[in-house]
Amino acid sequence: MPLTTTGDLVTRAAAARSAVASFNIITLEHVEAVVAGAESAHTPVVLQVSENAVRFRGGRLLPLARAAAAAAEQAAVPVALHLDHVQDDALLHQAVDAGFSSVMYDAARLPYEENLAATRAAVDWAHAHGLWIEAELGQIGGKHGRPPLDAHAPGARTDPEEARAFVADSGVDALAVAVGSAHAMTTRTAALDHALLKRLSAALDVPLVLHGSSGVPDGELTAAIAGGITKVNIGTALNIALTGAIRDFLADRPEAVDPRGYLTVAREAMTRTVARTLRTLGAPTA
Repeated sequence: MPLTTTGDLVTRAAAARSAVASFNIITLEHVEAVVAGAESAHTPVVLQVSENAVRFRGGRLLPLARAAAAAAEQAAVPVALHLDHVQDDALLHQAVDAGFSSVMYDAARLPYEENLAATRAAVDWAHAHGLWIEAELGQIGGKHGRPPLDAHAPGARTDPEEARAFVADSGVDALAVAVGSAHAMTTRTAALDHALLKRLSAALDVPLVLHGSSGVPDGELTAAIAGGITKVNIGTALNIALTGAIRDFLADRPEAVDPRGYLTVAREAMTRTVARTLRTLGAPTA
């Protein structure tokens, strides 16, 4: 079916008091697994490409984006494309022609006023070109001469009043908040600050996003959605599934050289992870 938009999927999820899952993709096998898992769960999904993934692919966005768009158009469920953690304005400006409906613009490394100015400029450009835009706010730096604290650093938390001002002044459509998750976790041991999430949900009138969700246990994810999270980002969980399947395959078949064998089991493992995650989130069915 035709590409849908991230904004539409998030709006649907919010109305259903659930969350849409947004999976980071790196290879074609990631793309195929996310779509297959979403079809298995009869659930819409977002395919997201990070700036790091673009860098891995030699700085070229279009090959992976075109593959993702083609897979989305052949999918039996609605699929949207999202450009994730963009810091390079030149990459941001490629989003529309590459088929993306949304972008996460990441200036959280900058002091507050610079972060706000850069995000406001990105929002103005994005909205003028029909893009839904997400930003991220952790612990704001610049207070008492302190530098910014990355939103996924241990102990980082988003302050509700700072978040309210940032959303109002930047005009973003959604905000990723720091409530205890972290990127690249390989164990599901994160404990979220649900009291803070409740305060953030009450303070803000835009959808809230949880990054680093691979490290969050199912019960914590369910509680986070009940507390106001409407978009959940997942990446490392797919890579754990992919890498584990390949390791097991090659351990049993040390003579194997044809990549189709181990990529098949890797894709199947990621598909199962996607389907299980979508069922846990209780996202609206397609």
